[in-house]
Amino acid sequence: MSPHTPTASSKVNSKQALQLVTDLMAIPGKSGEEGKIAAEIVGRLRKACLNEKQIAFDSTHKKSPIGGETGNLIVKLPGTMRGPRRLLMAHMDTVPLCVGAEPVKKGNLIHSKSKETALGADDRGGCSVILNALLTILEQDLPHPPLTFCWMVQEEIGLVGVRNLAIGKLGKPKMCFNWDGKLADTVCIGATGDSGMLIHISGIASHAGASPELGVSAAVIAGKAIEDLVENGWHGLVIKGKERGSSNIGVLSGGAATNVVMPELTIKAEARSHNPRFRQKILNEFKKAFQNSAKTTKNSLGKRGSISFESHLKYDSFRLSEEEPAVQIAKQAIQKQGGTPELTIGNGGLDANWMAAHGFPTVTLGCGQQDIHTTNETLMIDEYLKACEIGLLLATATESD
Repeated sequence: MSPHTPTASSKVNSKQALQLVTDLMAIPGKSGEEGKIAAEIVGRLRKACLNEKQIAFDSTHKKSPIGGETGNLIVKLPGTMRGPRRLLMAHMDTVPLCVGAEPVKKGNLIHSKSKETALGADDRGGCSVILNALLTILEQDLPHPPLTFCWMVQEEIGLVGVRNLAIGKLGKPKMCFNWDGKLADTVCIGATGDSGMLIHISGIASHAGASPELGVSAAVIAGKAIEDLVENGWHGLVIKGKERGSSNIGVLSGGAATNVVMPELTIKAEARSHNPRFRQKILNEFKKAFQNSAKTTKNSLGKRGSISFESHLKYDSFRLSEEEPAVQIAKQAIQKQGGTPELTIGNGGLDANWMAAHGFPTVTLGCGQQDIHTTNETLMIDEYLKACEIGLLLATATESD
């Protein structure tokens, strides 16, 4: 057996694990309102007689643009055997569509009773995987290396919780495992980066009936710029030679009346790519398109509007080596459950993006989520229970360095 190889010495109580995730999915907790779900997790840990001193919260919510009820929940256990510290994590918040969910079991699936709400398997499935591992260790007094468990806040609004994570409270973990995905055999070892754009267009107002020629429409400036981006391949799926990325204009807001040439328009957009330099290239092309449009859009007096352009990093891309210890150990745990590990690279953001930026190589595994962020969302019970087995294996290695 190789160092730190997981063993299947204990089995997950499937009935208990299933009840746990059902209970957690029923608790409301959209981004910024994770207080109730955090209290539920802490309550269960206290009931399992976890030392109160091992439970902590950071103050990440105080750095969030939306505030929030609580910070990230962090639990640290000293090891009962030698070995590098491992960290298991998931995020507590859900999208607003999940508020009011009533989980109902039907065959191999759990879905929301109401057709008007999503379920919250994203990411209460992950929360339950790591909580089940911790509770099982406490209840069965299982041997384990030093462990850290993190339940993150505000993932759904741009990875805010992990971005401001108090890394000094983690205990210097060497291998990190995040549960937030579909199939339990999936090991995500990388993900794209995302930069946001805020573009403000200032036109010139005039009466749309009496003197339209005196106006400079912010909408026209935007329209010409967007047309330029689309025609030149910089909007949507962006492929230039060997480089690949994407961009999207998601929010446009401006104007107050149909009889006024639009004087102001604000646009929110994003650019994604696994290559930071190519992502910056997309940002540059957006800025150039809007600047050129403003420069060439004039009223009858030759006057122009103007634009302001701001960009900010939401999260950077990362990719782990297949030889990274966390990757190898995750693969071994999956194989011990009879699965075939599938290494993937994601095109969406994960808490693992910021964990990598903080210096903690993190793999992301699936926990049964399906059709997330929609009213069709379900939790696949077999995949969730498999994830619980894998989570327990990863938390209970039996050999030290």
